[in-house]
Amino acid sequence: SEAVESHVPGSVWKLEVKPGQGVKRGKTLLVVESMKMEIAVEAPDDGVVVELLVAEGHPVAPGQRVAVLESEASK
Repeated sequence: SEAVESHVPGSVWKLEVKPGQGVKRGKTLLVVESMKMEIAVEAPDDGVVVELLVAEGHPVAPGQRVAVLESEASK
């Protein structure tokens, strides 16, 4: 499993995926609103979303884990 982190502080504006969903590298997992800008947090590899660690409207810090991805590369 691979942790996916937010790169900016802000709040979770929108979740784009659900646990169990397959994703391709670059797929938007969630959107963080930071300083009135929307920043996409993308899947670093192809894989399956194992868990989302945040909810819409919740604050996030830079480096905070926001999702867990089971990477195809680790299989």
